[in-house]
Amino acid sequence: MKPADIKEPISFDDIAKLDIRVGTIDSVTEVARSDKLMKLTVDFGDHSRSILAGIKQERENPKEIEGKQALFVVNIPERKMAGELSQGMLFDIGYEDKLTPCLAMPEVAMPNGSRAG
Repeated sequence: MKPADIKEPISFDDIAKLDIRVGTIDSVTEVARSDKLMKLTVDFGDHSRSILAGIKQERENPKEIEGKQALFVVNIPERKMAGELSQGMLFDIGYEDKLTPCLAMPEVAMPNGSRAG
């Protein structure tokens, strides 16, 4: 793999706008009207959210990530896809480089809702 060029510089204020949090993936279920999307139910400590992720074809068994902690962007607008509501975005590694994606996750267990940054 040849690493992609580095994107244009942004300010620290731009980075501060992102709200990336640790959540535990409680369940992974099929999205009936999609060949790519799976619905993740994610525990953020004080609440749970439904987050749609295009992992159906990336993993032999998408349910293997149940019970794992991962990073999620939680301050993007809710979006309806394939008839389901997504309340955030899974922050994974590899997809943009056409690699088999993996979860971006803490090296040790962290409280759900902990912020990255």
